[in-house]
This record gives sequence, structure tokens and C-alpha cells, in this order.
Amino acid sequence: MRIGAAHQTYAQAEALLDTNVQRVMLVALFAALVLFPFFADQYWIYLACLVLIHIVSTTGLNILTGYTGLVSLGQAAFMSVGAYTVAILEIRVGTPFLLNLILAGAVSAAVGLVVGVPSLRVKGLYLAIATIAASFILHFLFANGPAFLGGTQGLSMPPARLFGYDLARPFHLYWLFMPLTALAVAGAANLFRTRIGRAFIAIRDRDITAEVLGIPLLKCKLLSFALSSFYAGVAGRMWAYFFRVVTPESFPLIYSVFFLAAVIVGGMGTILGAILGAIFMTMVPEILKIAVSYMTFIPNATAQLSPIRTIVFGALIIGFLLFEPQGLAEIWRRVRRFFHLWPFKK
Repeated sequence: MRIGAAHQTYAQAEALLDTNVQRVMLVALFAALVLFPFFADQYWIYLACLVLIHIVSTTGLNILTGYTGLVSLGQAAFMSVGAYTVAILEIRVGTPFLLNLILAGAVSAAVGLVVGVPSLRVKGLYLAIATIAASFILHFLFANGPAFLGGTQGLSMPPARLFGYDLARPFHLYWLFMPLTALAVAGAANLFRTRIGRAFIAIRDRDITAEVLGIPLLKCKLLSFALSSFYAGVAGRMWAYFFRVVTPESFPLIYSVFFLAAVIVGGMGTILGAILGAIFMTMVPEILKIAVSYMTFIPNATAQLSPIRTIVFGALIIGFLLFEPQGLAEIWRRVRRFFHLWPFKK
């Protein structure tokens, strides 16, 4: 909500865009996203598709961790469920593309419901350990399960096909991923304007008080796990169509840490934070790699400075935790506050 805004109805107070400036910025962002692939080369379109995948998965984890207060290190495992579901349906069954989208999310949500059962008794680090254990179980099943899972070699997929057209290049997939990501973000934003979303926040702030007020902890915690896993399944499905090879090693535990770091760096409990965190975690290593490639005055710069690049990336994350624990979303809010009062503020 903008500083000094006076709302006369609840509808105005709950509006996602309550000023004309925000509406203009949204239109400008939409125009930029539409024009971007026509001016960018294949490398930047590739990165844009990767960012969109990460935004969907990070938004899902933010629902669970940022808004409900349940720490999970199994987001990559839930993505793997969605990816394998799509791969099996494409190769073995041949179901339509749009149906695969729904089924990938549904299967991941079902797995999330099972994994979420321990959240009824434990939370914090104990719940995180439970989700790690679930990740190991899923990894073992995909690597050593039935033959139709492909074993350690995984599964190779044909390109996505929609309305008779093959979507094989990042340029084609971008036009599919962009509206999917927009729908996912809009859905999450609207979720927390409902009773269920407010219940998630109440559980995060004080679960005992929420239960006394009549909020069903069992239902809400499992629903939060299911929604988060659904988002992860959709992201896994996008990942599978993007890379077209799904293996057990495609979704390691460090990938789950990546998403948790994105939630923290971006700002827990904010939709904007999930977006900014995913962009930061995806793009900063690439920007550092490009910066190193321009250091031609250093012999064999790429090989020598690659470890330093990783250290700088880690130092940036630690810096956010120490000096801005509320993440990039809080920095953006401060910038907005400054310009709301500028030039009258000294």
C-alpha cells in the first residue's frame, strides 16, 4: 500500500494495484517482456527462460516457507516429480501438452501432501530434515526404480508440441513460460487476499494462537505443502520441456538450497521478494562470469577467477543476511518511499 493512501472500501484496500503509477509500471513491464525476445540473442533468451522457471518454483516455496513458516529443503525433489511425470506422459502415454501441465502439478501436489504429514508434529530444522529425507527417498526411487523411469540414465523427451507446432528453441518456449509464470505469480498474490492465505500467515506468526482462533492447522499446513508442491511440479514440467533430458542428478539437494536462498535474499513473505530473489540467484553468477571473461589482461582469467566468482556470490548472500535480512523487496520499498516524498524530504 502506498504511503498516505486513503481507502474508503475494503475492495480498495485489498486491490493489488491501488495507484495509476503502479498500473502504468505493470503495462510497461508487460511491454518490455513482450519486446525482449525480439532484441535479445539466444543466450539471454535462454537465461530469461531459466529465470521464469526459477520464479515459479521460488514462488511456490515462498508460499510454504515465507507465508506459512514451514521450512522445506525438498523443492527440487518436488520439481523432479513434475519433470518425471511429464517425461513419462510424453514418452509412454502421449497425452496432450496442456493436460501434462495439470497432471505434473497434481502429482507433485499429491507427493507434497504425503511429505507434509510430519509438519503436523515437527517444525523448523526438524521439518527441514524430514524434507531432506524425502528428497533422498525420491532420488533413490528415480535412480533405482522401475525400468520405465530410465534409471541413472534418465529419460529423453521430444520437444513440446502445441497446436501442431514444435516448441524446441528457447525463443518458442519463452512465449509459453512467460504467461505461465505471470499466472503463477498472480495466483499467489491473490491467494493471500483470501481466508486461506490469511490463515497461512496466522500459522506462521503464531500457530497455537491460530488454532485457538479456529484455524484448522492440519488442513492449512497440508494445503500449503500441496500448493507449494504444485508450483514446484509446474516448474519441473517447464524444466523438463526446456532441457528435454530428465535424470535423478538433475535435481540435487543444492538446488533446493538455491530456492531457499532465493526466498531469503528476495524477502520472505512477499510475492515481489520471490521474483527478485529468483532473478538475483540466477543472474548474478552469470553476470560475474561475463565480468570475468572481459578481464583479458589476466592470463587464463576464466580458470583462475572462477573460484573467486563463487566466493563473491556467496559473500553477496551473506551480506544480505547480515545487513538486509528482509531482502531485496525491502530495498525496493525504501526506494519507493523515497520517491513518494521526494523532493520534499531532506
